[in-house]
Order: sequence, then C-alpha cells, then structure tokens
Amino acid sequence: MIRFVIGPDGALVPDLAARLPGRGMWLSARADVLETARLRGAFARAAKGPVRAPQDLADRVRDGIARRIGELLGLARRAGQAVAGFDKAREWLRSDRAALILQASDGSAQERRRFLGGSAGTPTRVTVLSPLPATAMGAVFGRDHVVHVAVAPGKLAGLLAAEADRLAGIDPSRPGRPGGETSVERPGTAQHLDQDQAGQ
Repeated sequence: MIRFVIGPDGALVPDLAARLPGRGMWLSARADVLETARLRGAFARAAKGPVRAPQDLADRVRDGIARRIGELLGLARRAGQAVAGFDKAREWLRSDRAALILQASDGSAQERRRFLGGSAGTPTRVTVLSPLPATAMGAVFGRDHVVHVAVAPGKLAGLLAAEADRLAGIDPSRPGRPGGETSVERPGTAQHLDQDQAGQ
C-alpha cells in the first residue's frame, strides 16, 4: 500500500515513508490502480475536495520507491549490514549471515543463477530480489556497478523487501522477486482507497 496526502496547494503527494502530517489516503501499490484512481477522481472523493493529481503519478511513485530502496541500502551498508560483490555476498550467503540477496535487475541471468547455485550450506529462507539496475546498486557502494548484494537479518532487510514488493507492483517490468529465486510468497494487496482512521 502507498499513502498519499494533500499538500496546502491541493497537490497530491505520495508519502512513501507514511510520516507526513495530515489525513492520509491509502491505495494499492499497483500502476493500474493508481491510474484508475487518478482518472476517476477517487482522490478528490476521498479528500472531499479538489485534488491535483499529476498525470505521471505512477512514474513519480516508481522513481520515489527506487530512491527509497537506494537510501535504505545505503543505511544498511553504513551499518555494516550489507556487502557487495560476488565473493563477499556469496560468503555471507554460504555462512548463513544473509537474510536478503539483492541482484541487479539488468544483470546476466546466467551469472545470477551461478551465484545462487551449488552452495550446500545455503539457508532455505533467504529472499532474493532484483529491484534496481547494476548502476544504481553500484552508486550505493561507490562503484560503477554492482550485481550482487547480501543484507543481514534485521529491520533494514525487512524494509528493503517491502519496498521491492511495492516497486514490483508499480512497475511489473522490474522484477522485484524473480521467479523461482525466492522462498517467500509475495503478499496480496488490496485494491481500494482508504483514509487514515485517525484523521476521521
């Protein structure tokens, strides 16, 4: 789900961290749902007043979530909870230190399979996601590109997984969870608009 608030000028603002003040409206993290709500005036009805929803709403949400993933990954790196590169990430995977593996969405499918395969000690509950391209992941680690990242168990790993799910809903062309490479099922999402209970 994605929270939206209305700015002082009546503009619709995606509140991706769900922290902005004011009455919030929640909508499923899916591009088709956002576009339908925009075209049919669902935001104005929920807000009981005029709302300016930009035509590129889904694109703005997609870009915002991608930025948020990069920021969370940067926090994990600075906290010592993430390592990049084939050898370091593979060592974390083999030694059961990783709860989450991020692989570049534009990385070689063969290379990604090679990273995940043939590891006798690989934990069965590791989650594998591909929300960002190699250049975006590389920027977090001060490199030109990064294909493999391992993230330690904890809150940041959970937040990264949740944001990757939202990104995959908004932009299905970016595989948040590549088929067959994760043991965790993607949760279902509601397809309706709700207001914060606290704001009613």
